[in-house]
Amino acid sequence: MNQVVASYFPIIVFLGIATVLAGLMVFLPMAIARQKPDKEKNSPYECGFDAFGDARGRFDVRFYLVAILFIIFDLEVAFLFPWAVSLGTIGKFGFWSMMGFLFVLTIGFIYEWKKGALEWE
Repeated sequence: MNQVVASYFPIIVFLGIATVLAGLMVFLPMAIARQKPDKEKNSPYECGFDAFGDARGRFDVRFYLVAILFIIFDLEVAFLFPWAVSLGTIGKFGFWSMMGFLFVLTIGFIYEWKKGALEWE
């Protein structure tokens, strides 16, 4: 049992040092920095004018639809890399399985295209 604890000791030391450093990096600037806000510090700095409207307003559902479609089609590419690397060992069954997968993916892409999910007004 003592040997198991000895083998995990460097990991525990590493996690302890990382926790202490992370805490220092978060809390030390708050303790050292001067907290004197003025008109210039509180003014808008990104776009140059005051914010208008509520930040919790409704978004068009097309933003989410495009994001979901991007994630779906982007993740499908992740399946192609291991398949291409192991194509020599998986044989005809692996090849035709991927062709079926790509066929279903293409049908889904055509369906989304025909429904107009990829068009922006």
